[in-house]
Amino acid sequence: MANLQIAQDPAADALLSTDAFALLTGMLLDQQFPMERAFAGPAKIRDRFGTMEPDAIAAADPESFADLCATPPAIHRYGRSMAGRVQALAQVVVDEYGSDTERIWTEASSGADLFDRIRALPGFGDQKAKIFTALLAKQLGVKPTGWTKVVGDYGKAGFRSVADVTDPVSLQKVRDFKKAAKAAAKKG
Repeated sequence: MANLQIAQDPAADALLSTDAFALLTGMLLDQQFPMERAFAGPAKIRDRFGTMEPDAIAAADPESFADLCATPPAIHRYGRSMAGRVQALAQVVVDEYGSDTERIWTEASSGADLFDRIRALPGFGDQKAKIFTALLAKQLGVKPTGWTKVVGDYGKAGFRSVADVTDPVSLQKVRDFKKAAKAAAKKG
């Protein structure tokens, strides 16, 4: 995998760069929470739980797992709720991909197939699936035929989403873009 710099924390980014399930979990957590803190969540889980292996996470006692995810600093502002989502995601990876997260993208036959596989995951809607597909393409070189068509504007050059975050400067540019987009949407 690539040398990602999304969490802006060396240990968290090293995990995202070497563990496909950690990266997928970071994307799951990236909602209603600062992007870099969401992508630091998998490192918190690993440090507290001991692993990011989907089998172990799926099999964990839900109450105990929720406790460790909600312990300050929590993995998300809704730590207990997100713990359940992380376990549901792990269960799908175990059941449908034989615990091998990378199979989600290495076995995709096209950009549309990749998008559909990601969109089918718990906690991934259309926009999140587009952004993660763009992240895989732009930062990991996973570019199945037609990927740019399914991701729309997220495939363009620029600073629109986490797919474009490669350092602190690009993180700020993405923040600025999102802030401007929100302001424009508010104006109507």
